[in-house]
Amino acid sequence: MSSVAVSPVSASPAVSKTPRPVLQLVDVRKVFDGFAAVDGINLDIEEGEFVTIVGPSGSGKTTLLRMLAGLESPSDGYITLRGELINDVPSNRRPTCLVFQSLALFPHMTVGDNIEFPLRVRKMAPEERRRRALELMAKVRLPEDYYAKNVMLCSGGEKQRVALARAFAYDPDVLFFDEPLSALDYKLKKLLEKELKDLHRESGKTFVYITHSLEEAMVMSDRIGVMRAGKVVQIGTPEQIYSTPADRFVAEFFGEVNTVPIRRSADGWLRRDGRPVAVTSGLSIDGDEATVVIRPEYMRFVTDDAVADNTIVGTIFNEYSLGSRLQYQVRSRTGRTFLVEVPRAAAWKGTGEVTIGWDARNAIVVGG
Repeated sequence: MSSVAVSPVSASPAVSKTPRPVLQLVDVRKVFDGFAAVDGINLDIEEGEFVTIVGPSGSGKTTLLRMLAGLESPSDGYITLRGELINDVPSNRRPTCLVFQSLALFPHMTVGDNIEFPLRVRKMAPEERRRRALELMAKVRLPEDYYAKNVMLCSGGEKQRVALARAFAYDPDVLFFDEPLSALDYKLKKLLEKELKDLHRESGKTFVYITHSLEEAMVMSDRIGVMRAGKVVQIGTPEQIYSTPADRFVAEFFGEVNTVPIRRSADGWLRRDGRPVAVTSGLSIDGDEATVVIRPEYMRFVTDDAVADNTIVGTIFNEYSLGSRLQYQVRSRTGRTFLVEVPRAAAWKGTGEVTIGWDARNAIVVGG
């Protein structure tokens, strides 16, 4: 994709005339044969942000990315780039670049030729192309002697770096990423997550990233948008998404959780076994049914010299090692399963029944 500037297009009157973010989506829909893959998304992406879109398969995140990159046009709504309407502007006329999951490198070319491809399209002089390619190789931590190496002789991680360098060669306003790390082993993926975040910080570019990996999203992003059934159900910082999810779906999507169904009574909230449950003050839930969500790290073993706002009695069924932490699977007397995660130094030493608990301030209460 080239980085030719967007041609001026008159924006629809429906799009705000106030100062805009670099990317703005207004009531965007994409319909295929009557099915709304993307269903009424409103989203602002600010200059220099790293925004990651996550969601289960079929949630619409890839369709959304294809519209942003110019590979699909919206059925309804508006997409603007720096205030200019780009609904029908083709990808090669947008100042953007998409890094595909497959990387789409040219297998018959060297590393240098792959990186220089967009510069050659611009008819940049050979000496200047080489200088720029070497600069970009240094930026993505590729050795200079890789310049003449056939790209197919590179490792998976090296190919990722070549694709990144080529993307930066376009000098785009916005870089889009379609799950570029999904095929890599865990250790390499963790390394490239940090390098991508460093590249984002160093370049000041706007990154929009699509992934199934919650860990990738949490590590790299300034903001995370969670999609479900074609809609963005919540967008916020990683801390907001993790600590104050909008609903049970978001809470369960972002890692393991314990859930306790509760119902309203004249005296407050009760668990299914009829016992009272302490919940966060100021709770506002429509209806008489709700769910308390507790992350495993906020559950703890309650001993004679410790107290908790809420407790459950059960037995330890299994123990899992998570490196510096241990996770216990506890089965309650009613047959429900709970996860308790503690530092390795706080490993449980007792036998028989255990009491586990949590404090109201550490729980999330969502409707349903």
